[in-house]
Amino acid sequence: MTDPDGLDFIAYELHQNTGYTLVPAPPARSWMRETPASFAHRCLPLVVANQAGWLILNGWTVRCRWDTDAFDGVTVDHPTPAPLHQAVSHFGSGIVTWNLPFLFRTPPGYHLLVRGPANHVKDGAVALEGIVETDRTTSTFTMNWKLTRKDVWTVFEHGEPLCMLVPHRDGELERFRPSVLPIAADPRLAADYERWTRNRADFLRDLSRPGSAAQQAGWQQDYLRGRTAAGRPAAPRTRRRLRRFTRPGTDETEAGEADARHRSDH
Repeated sequence: MTDPDGLDFIAYELHQNTGYTLVPAPPARSWMRETPASFAHRCLPLVVANQAGWLILNGWTVRCRWDTDAFDGVTVDHPTPAPLHQAVSHFGSGIVTWNLPFLFRTPPGYHLLVRGPANHVKDGAVALEGIVETDRTTSTFTMNWKLTRKDVWTVFEHGEPLCMLVPHRDGELERFRPSVLPIAADPRLAADYERWTRNRADFLRDLSRPGSAAQQAGWQQDYLRGRTAAGRPAAPRTRRRLRRFTRPGTDETEAGEADARHRSDH
C-alpha cells in the first residue's frame, strides 16, 4: 500500500550490474554477536543506531595498502578485470575513494548524511563522513575511507558495508536551543534520576549475591521492557522498519533477498 505521506528517496542507477547493493541497515553486527552471550545486543541504543539508515554494500573484494602520502600512494588490488566503479587513491594521505554508481535524490529541504556504517568496526581504516545536498545537486559523490597504518594490507570484503545513508532535514540542527541547567530545575526528572541511581546501586550490589533475583536476571531490563525506574510506562524503540529500495514494476523480492544475505553474512 502506498503511503501518501511517505518521502521519496531515489537512487538513480548510472550503470547496470555494478555489484553494489542498497539495503536497510540491519540491527546486528558481527562483533556484537561475538561478545559473551551476545551481551552487546542487549544495548538498545546500539541496536537502534545500527538500523538508522541504508547501507551500500561493496560489490567487490578489494585489498588496499597505504605506501606514501602522494596522490597515488595507496596500492589498490582489485579483481581481474577491474570493475567499472573501483576503489582508487585520489586524495593522497592514505585515503581510499569509491566512486559510487548512484545519483541520489531526496525531497526538497532534505540532505543526505553519508557516513560510515554505524558501530561497524574496521581494523586499519576509518570511514570519513560528509553531508550532500541531494535535494538539488546533479552530481554524484564519493565514499572515502582513511587507512590508519602504512605498509599493511586492509581488505574490504565483497558484501561488506561501505557507507550508511541517513537523510536529514536541512536546518534542523540550527533550530535547537542548547542550555545547561541544574538537575533540580526539573523536580520530577531529578526524583526519577535519584530513584534510578538507587535502583542501579542496589542491583549491582545484589548481583554478587548467589541466588539473588539480580543474579538470576543477569541484567536490568527496565529500559528494554519500556518502563522507568518509577514504574511508569516508557515504550522503547527496539526496531526501525525502513523500506527497501525497489525497482519499477517489481516488488521487494530482489532487495529482500540481498537484505537477507547481508543479515546472514554480517
